[in-house]
Amino acid sequence: MIRKKIIVITGAAGLIGKSLVKTFLNNDAIVVATDNDKFALDHMKNCKDLAKYKSNLYYCDLDITNKSSILNVIKNFKNKFGFIDVIINNAYPRNKSFGKKLEEVDYNDFNENICLNIGGYFLVAQQFCIFFKKQGHGVVLNMASIYGVIPPRFEVYEGTDMTVPVEYAAIKSAIINLTKYFAQYYKKSGIRINSLSPGGVLDNQSDTFLKNYKNKCSSKGMLDPEDVAATALFLISEDASCIQGQNLVIDDGYSL
Repeated sequence: MIRKKIIVITGAAGLIGKSLVKTFLNNDAIVVATDNDKFALDHMKNCKDLAKYKSNLYYCDLDITNKSSILNVIKNFKNKFGFIDVIINNAYPRNKSFGKKLEEVDYNDFNENICLNIGGYFLVAQQFCIFFKKQGHGVVLNMASIYGVIPPRFEVYEGTDMTVPVEYAAIKSAIINLTKYFAQYYKKSGIRINSLSPGGVLDNQSDTFLKNYKNKCSSKGMLDPEDVAATALFLISEDASCIQGQNLVIDDGYSL
């Protein structure tokens, strides 16, 4: 499906990012794991369960809000392999004020978080699509969310200290439409561009939240990171060669 394809992943040291890396490596891809968190990236380099893939796994610092940083990744790995097949837009940049309750969100913080995330996704997609067009082929997959598709279900957070940040909802809905814009713009160029909207992913949430969340689902409830990675694998593979400009939801029925 993706054997020997060169896949660049942003935000590779995060929860979903690490699962993407392992899943693609298990399917014989060559993976370039990038992240702006050097400490987390170094931790990945010392991860024993990734050691067996060292011949197919490369690491690189990448700031998705910096054009030169993106171009350096493209240049370095194009020179190394001769081509790049896939870019996974998975990073999640945000400032220290991200996640406050709606009434407490500062205007400048809101704007900064929007610019960091949407701006970063735009810049990565823009620069890779310019490269992919010259190359004659390429795949872009943008990570969105069910909260880019539906309004937040605040009731599932009752009894917890969690909420859905307003910036998150604005960012993820914009990513979905950004995907469609790019897909339409590059429709005839040999570039395939889609987005993936996962539901909630298990990450040590409270029992109260997990119960509330599962009540909105079909059977499983919260997803494992591997569920998201398996769907991403499909979307970047040749099996999805006729899927263009779409947003695929994987959420065990949460958004119904």
